[in-house]
Amino acid sequence: MSALHIDLNADLGETTAGNPVADDAAMLQLVSSANVATGFHAGDPHSIAGTLKAAAEAGVTVGAHVGYNDPAAFGRRFIDYAPAELADEVTYQIGALQALAQANGTQVAYVKPHGAMYNTIVHHEAQAHAVIDGIKAFGDLPVMLLPGGIAVDFAEKKGLTVIREAFADRNYNPDGTLVSRREANAVMGDEGDVVKRVLEVAETGSITAIDGSVLNVDAQSVCTHGDSPGAVELLRGVVKELQARGIEIRSAI
Repeated sequence: MSALHIDLNADLGETTAGNPVADDAAMLQLVSSANVATGFHAGDPHSIAGTLKAAAEAGVTVGAHVGYNDPAAFGRRFIDYAPAELADEVTYQIGALQALAQANGTQVAYVKPHGAMYNTIVHHEAQAHAVIDGIKAFGDLPVMLLPGGIAVDFAEKKGLTVIREAFADRNYNPDGTLVSRREANAVMGDEGDVVKRVLEVAETGSITAIDGSVLNVDAQSVCTHGDSPGAVELLRGVVKELQARGIEIRSAI
C-alpha cells in the first residue's frame, strides 16, 4: 500500500567562513525539513541565520543538527566523550539554534544527530543515553534516528517522539547500518538508484541492502545529502517522481 506522504530532509546550514558545502537556497525549495547545523561540526552564526531565514520563508520545518564539537573532521570521527559533557553540549547546541531560529521567524521543531554521533548512538549505550538526555533537558522535541538503534528505545522511554529515517543516497549493510564512508560504495550517485530508493521507502517502508536483502525500516523521513555531487538535480528527480505518483512531500512533525 502506497504511503500518502513522505518527509524529505537535508543537512543544511553548513557554510563556514563563506565556504558553502551545499546549495541551501535550492534545496529549501525541494525539501520539507531542514537539519540545520549548530556550529559544532560546521556552520557559523551568520550563515546559519541566513539558512534559517530562508527556511522560514520557504515554509520548511527546522531541526537542530547536533554533532560532536569537531569541525576539523566535519563531525565524522568518533569522540569518546564523558556522558555528562556530551549531554550538555547537545542541550547547548539546541538552545543556540533556537535563539537564531526565533530571531529569523522560525523555531527548532526536532533534533537530528549528525555524522559520527548519529552512527555511534545506534550501538553505544552511554552516548545514546547522553544524547537523549541532552535533548530531553531542552524539552520534549521529536528526534530523528536510524531505525533499530538503541537510541530509539532510549528516546521512546524518555517520552520523546521518534522520527525514523532512511537515506536516499547511502547504501545499507544487511544489519540496517549505513555502509561506512570509508568504503567506495557508501554513497549512491545515480539518479535512478536514488529515486528508486525513495519510492521503495515511501511505498513499502523497506530498503534493499547491498547484499540484496530487504530491510523493513518503516521510515517517516528520507534524507538527501546537500553536499553530494549533483545533489540538487538528484533531489529534483526524486520530487518529480513522487509528485507523479501522488505522494505528498510534507514534514513528519
